[in-house]
Amino acid sequence: MPDRRRIAHIQRYRQIAEVLVHHGLGFVVGIVGLERFLPFPRGLFGHGVPSGNSGAPVRLRMALSELGATFIKLGQILSTRADLLPPHYLEELARLQDQASPVPTEAIRAIVVEELGRPIEEVFASFDSTPLAAASIGQVHAASLRDGTEVVVKVRRPGVAEQVTEDLEILQNLAATASRHWDLAEQYDVVGLAQEFTQTLEGELDYVREGRNAERFADVFVGDHDVHIPRIFWESTTSRVLTQERIRGIKINDLDALQEAGIDRSDLARRAAKVILRMVFEEGFFHADPHPGNFFIEPGGRIGLIDFGMVGTVDDRTQRQLVDVLVAMTNEDVDRLVDVLFELGVARRRATRDQLRRDLDHLFARYYGRSLGDVEIGPMVEDSLALIRRHRLRLPANLALLMKTVAMNEGLGRQLDPSFNLTTVLVPYARRMVLRQYSPSLWARRVGRASMDMARLGVELPEQLRRVIGEVERGGLEVGMRPEGFEPLVARLERLGNRIILGIVAAAFVNGLAVLISVYKPPGWDQWAGVVFGTGFIFAAILGVYLAWSILRSGRP
Repeated sequence: MPDRRRIAHIQRYRQIAEVLVHHGLGFVVGIVGLERFLPFPRGLFGHGVPSGNSGAPVRLRMALSELGATFIKLGQILSTRADLLPPHYLEELARLQDQASPVPTEAIRAIVVEELGRPIEEVFASFDSTPLAAASIGQVHAASLRDGTEVVVKVRRPGVAEQVTEDLEILQNLAATASRHWDLAEQYDVVGLAQEFTQTLEGELDYVREGRNAERFADVFVGDHDVHIPRIFWESTTSRVLTQERIRGIKINDLDALQEAGIDRSDLARRAAKVILRMVFEEGFFHADPHPGNFFIEPGGRIGLIDFGMVGTVDDRTQRQLVDVLVAMTNEDVDRLVDVLFELGVARRRATRDQLRRDLDHLFARYYGRSLGDVEIGPMVEDSLALIRRHRLRLPANLALLMKTVAMNEGLGRQLDPSFNLTTVLVPYARRMVLRQYSPSLWARRVGRASMDMARLGVELPEQLRRVIGEVERGGLEVGMRPEGFEPLVARLERLGNRIILGIVAAAFVNGLAVLISVYKPPGWDQWAGVVFGTGFIFAAILGVYLAWSILRSGRP
């Protein structure tokens, strides 16, 4: 790493550590190995003073907000992971506002000119200098094209990509350190979570990808006059600048304005739910941030949807497993339900199968004998997520996004119509999904693929066996073992060895000093003996106190 970049990294590490300590989150500093970047007294003896009387969720939100764009996005994404954090943390992190002070218009115009390679006047007939919104990554301005088409221009803030890249590298390093020092971090695979977050945020930095997402949704709803996806103008779009059609309408949570416009809110709740459910269950590609600010209701009731930076996917395998969950619940087959959870990857290696089965049986007993249309999605999802957290399970990223999207969808419907029940809209999609997964044509394709795999295996197996036997005969076959479970034990043994050595050194120093004083008496020794003895005693006492402190400190939870 070049010296300048290394110095910048160290300064950023120090800033992160100081912000965490300032907000009373010093225990996190110890977990991720940042204490060495703090001044000695604060890093060794203090964890900071919490701000006011705020609880931990509030202090976490304040710390993430102070650390800037990357950490704000991290908090927003964590607010969607109800499988990882309890509800009071989710509620607080959901309050993170991705807002920033506006970038001067001159800097924004300079970026647009640099990216498009032409003066702004040649591309736009007008370009409003006052931003519509200013977030930590991008800033949005109203404009119009030369033909009079109203558009919005999203411009990436200068320098944000470089800062985000540095922060993402730091987060991955901190995640790796936490996994080595904290069992819970290893159980939840925080390294994998950091990698998922990196991919998500890198996607939000690339406006070309967001534009392609919008076009994919436009293809899904082509010919549907009930949904409006904004058009992307590619001739004035790059990875740093996105130009798209401007959608005007009433925000979907502005109930008074909807009432004045004569919009049937109950019907709107059903239509908005169908839009999201169609994406999920028919296309397998869905808008993963369906909060009210991304829905606009145009005159006539058409739904305009914006902001396609965060999307989710449901592949064929996940759809099959979701069908298995529905079938297992319908048949009251808890054993099959546990099997599906393990197949989905939510059950880590330390999960206890028997206890998980008992808890699932207790959880879903209240839903047995009831049709899917009679079940409220919200309470069932909350109960399931509480069980997932209790067993320290982890959902795959796409499934976590799906559950969050469905829950937000129901919440949006309830805002519009308090009597809205998502399951009344969900049931037809669930039935079609079950029928599709068990259709003869789909099974025929699966059998065909399996037959090809079996034929290929039959042809390749003899050759593979010959290679294995040959390696055994030559003595070249080696069996590897990953001693991950021994790492905590090895670390404890190393610490124990260090303490023993330190104790031996302290004892040897005291003993050697005593022998030296009793044997070696040069001229004038009497006047210096007390000073030498006192200095040696103080040094030995410091070693002893430090040894005792480290032993007591290691015994804390």
